[in-house]
Amino acid sequence: MPELPDVEGFRKVLESCARGRVVRRVDVRDAGVLHAVSARRLSEALEGRRFTGTQRHGKWLLARTGGPLLALHFGMTGRLVCSDAEDALDAHDRVVFTVTGGRQLRFRDQRKLQGLWLCEDADAAARLLEGQGPDALAVDREEFEAALASRRGKVKTVLTDQSALAGLGNLLADEVLWRAGLPPTVRASDLGSPDRRRLYTHMRRTLRSAVTAGCVPPRDTWLTGHRDDPDPTCPRCGTHLRRTRLSGRTTVWCPGCQQAGT
Repeated sequence: MPELPDVEGFRKVLESCARGRVVRRVDVRDAGVLHAVSARRLSEALEGRRFTGTQRHGKWLLARTGGPLLALHFGMTGRLVCSDAEDALDAHDRVVFTVTGGRQLRFRDQRKLQGLWLCEDADAAARLLEGQGPDALAVDREEFEAALASRRGKVKTVLTDQSALAGLGNLLADEVLWRAGLPPTVRASDLGSPDRRRLYTHMRRTLRSAVTAGCVPPRDTWLTGHRDDPDPTCPRCGTHLRRTRLSGRTTVWCPGCQQAGT
């Protein structure tokens, strides 16, 4: 599932492929990815306009045009691809934006769990995102600690709750908690101030590395590099990793390294 680093990578794809270019044609190949807008309205609103910039908040991406804004959410399998206009289409290319210079920006998504919204102005975009918490890459430490202290749920659940903190998904939350040495089942409100500070520090470091990689990288020195092994062990202490489910998500953690908060 795309998380903040992936969406930041998609933002860069849009910037390099289409920023400053005029939308010549919008081809909606599958209207099932459109939300609260018809294929005709999307084409009318964007054709002839120029992509002028981008903004990411959590897992959401906004593309500005000097008028309506295009909002994208990638769900579990969505992505943006930059192609030449003559390149063969993929079976999962749902919406194709042909821009000046012979390029195409393609919204590709196999499972179609989210998709595209058209926001008529910045206020409409703000209303679409109003339920989101602060962006995980931009949040300051005081705001982060306040968000944790005000939630009674398990810390893993809070970290992946987009209304508490926008951008973290399953892989990132497990990785950050492992690095911080905190079990996923401890209540967020029970964490002491040193735990919250340590968690914030490791979240920032993990996000910076992952954004550079454009994904949550499955490195040998990371928990994510071992979570799918047949018999996974901790790359730090060698303890066998445990799997459990929290809020319907598979959670991987190390009982040797991740002790209760203090």
